[in-house]
Amino acid sequence: VLYYHSQEGLAVVGIARVTREAFPDATDPAGRFVAVELAPVRPLKQPVTLQAMKANPALADLAMIRQSRLSVSPVRDGEWAAILQMAGD
Repeated sequence: VLYYHSQEGLAVVGIARVTREAFPDATDPAGRFVAVELAPVRPLKQPVTLQAMKANPALADLAMIRQSRLSVSPVRDGEWAAILQMAGD
């Protein structure tokens, strides 16, 4: 999982792994949302900002850029590699 700061910084800042897959989100009284649990793996050498990702043609089809309201979105292998390269990893 690429960990993205969506409120402050607007940047991918690290890699995490899923330790618990989708389960009902206890903070949602309507019961419509699910959550996952993550564990940190490592920070990126340098954050990759949303602005930088939007400027990279290799990321033009990145789901989180095309549909910015997504909380979770897939990242293809080539996109993953491009983001890590941008981070200096």
